[in-house]
Amino acid sequence: MSIVKEFKEFAVKGNMIDMAVGIIIGAAFGKLVSSLVSDVIMPPLGMVIGGVNFSDLKFTIGTRIPGVEPATINYGAFIQAVVDFLIVAWAIFMMVKAINRLKRKEEVAPTAPPPPTKDQVLLTEIRDLLKSR
Repeated sequence: MSIVKEFKEFAVKGNMIDMAVGIIIGAAFGKLVSSLVSDVIMPPLGMVIGGVNFSDLKFTIGTRIPGVEPATINYGAFIQAVVDFLIVAWAIFMMVKAINRLKRKEEVAPTAPPPPTKDQVLLTEIRDLLKSR
């Protein structure tokens, strides 16, 4: 089998396409959550804390050199990233929990018993014939 044919089979599999769709939706969801955190959650939280804008929180390191931007540790951006992560993790946890609940309900659904085998049918007929004598 040629490598091109193998790659074609690999790339066109249903699982690969499902995964690609999941990654694209996940990226869009990540942008949505980032906007929710930075534009909706953090501003009121900053006001409650005392008018702090989290994206501006940083710690300057080293000495200041005229005409050169100082090196900073942007811990406010890190705090926003942590909140983003927590929201995404919570949403995924709730989604997996709901999917697991649905799977459990499917497993609990009773299945019809299998039909009797030929041997069982014959034995039942013999038993009934013996009873009728």
